[in-house]
Amino acid sequence: MENVVLVVHLILALCLIGIVLLQRSEGGGLGMGGGGGGGGVMSGRAAATALAKLTWVFAIAFIITSISLTIIAARNAADQSVLDRTTDTTPAETTAPVPAAPSVPVLPESDLLPPSPADATNGGPVAPPRAD
Repeated sequence: MENVVLVVHLILALCLIGIVLLQRSEGGGLGMGGGGGGGGVMSGRAAATALAKLTWVFAIAFIITSISLTIIAARNAADQSVLDRTTDTTPAETTAPVPAAPSVPVLPESDLLPPSPADATNGGPVAPPRAD
């Protein structure tokens, strides 16, 4: 329904622009300046041409569709506020999952300790290095 009214509204806007551009300019703003014979916007005897009547029809239809779109938008927005719509998503849904830490191999306790002096290749004590 909203899309249909919106399309009609846009068509009316284009038609209204076209009709206004087709009309003859009478010179001067609001009928001031531009010859004295009457027929301006402010005079009592405005010429009611077919284009002027069609302009009024398109303008009234444009206003009706504007009000209709406002009412439709108000009904759709009555369910939730803008803040409710933004806080509905949880951070877990919007962020990527954190990758797991890489696994570290567990070494036996004997590999973590420094070698003892008795661990020589021949089983005897290890002599400390000479300082020269």
